Amino acid sequence: MTPSEEEHRRKQKRSQREKGLNPKESMKVSPYQISEIDPELHQHYQERLDNLTKPGASLGRLEELACRYAAIRHPDLSGLESKFLFTFAADHGVALAGVSLYPREVTAQMAQNFLSGGAAINVLCKKYGIENVIVDVGVDHDFDPIEGLVQKKARGGTRNFSEQEAMTVQESEQCVEIGFQLAVQYADRGAGLVGVGEMGIGNTTSASAIFSAATRWEPQRLTGRGTGVDQAGIKRKVRLISEALKLHQPDSQDPWDTLRKVGGYEIGAIMGMVLGCATRQVPVVVDGFISTAGAAIAMDLIDVSVKLIEPAKGSARRWFPAQN
Repeated sequence: MTPSEEEHRRKQKRSQREKGLNPKESMKVSPYQISEIDPELHQHYQERLDNLTKPGASLGRLEELACRYAAIRHPDLSGLESKFLFTFAADHGVALAGVSLYPREVTAQMAQNFLSGGAAINVLCKKYGIENVIVDVGVDHDFDPIEGLVQKKARGGTRNFSEQEAMTVQESEQCVEIGFQLAVQYADRGAGLVGVGEMGIGNTTSASAIFSAATRWEPQRLTGRGTGVDQAGIKRKVRLISEALKLHQPDSQDPWDTLRKVGGYEIGAIMGMVLGCATRQVPVVVDGFISTAGAAIAMDLIDVSVKLIEPAKGSARRWFPAQN
């Protein structure tokens, strides 16, 4: 990206912040504004910690996280006991192109496993008092009504983006709005901390395509084994992503365009949830590469939202600038 392009991008983001949320005029999702976090509040809470009977900075990164959380939530520091993890599930048409070890039917099977309490995340949520919410935003399966499942299906899986655009304009806006409205709904219930995760066979391919489109990096720098494909499988994924990007030419300056052409419904819902949480000053913990793709394109729309995001894994930190 040239210096002039970078300056144009900064001006676009500044204009969006001044106008409030509503980054896409056709999507009337919220009357709320996203506010900047006062940097003096972080210093205020750091001074409170420094006045405690302990060596300075002895709690390490925990102190930085505590100060940032308090600055985000100020003046209401209650609500940390009300924590939610949203796992957005959706199928991907690109899975039909052989990018995964497993068929797309596994998405529904894994969602059922989450709902029955059989996954590792269920154990962690129970241990730490986190309510686990599974959201069907695009699984190619009709679930029976069951506690813990939110059914908000945009469509039964995206289209195969190696052949056509992954979703329509209406579908892209719909999945983002689903995440946004859930964020507002749970914030109204008192959520003080939100985590986002996902499930979807083929979604590492979609996430790699999103990052490659946004950064203009070659797909081989951003494509991994996903479900555990061998070296030949990685080469197949890289070739497919490269050809799809040439076919669709997603605009690196337009996250909506990238989401629509090579994204996934669960990635769009995570994008919406990050934006919704930003309007309500609810911090978001992002789990993994695919969730990071959703958070990153949200951040690309309203860059103040980055201060409310905490990557759960070290590998995700490369996508988020320094928080303070």
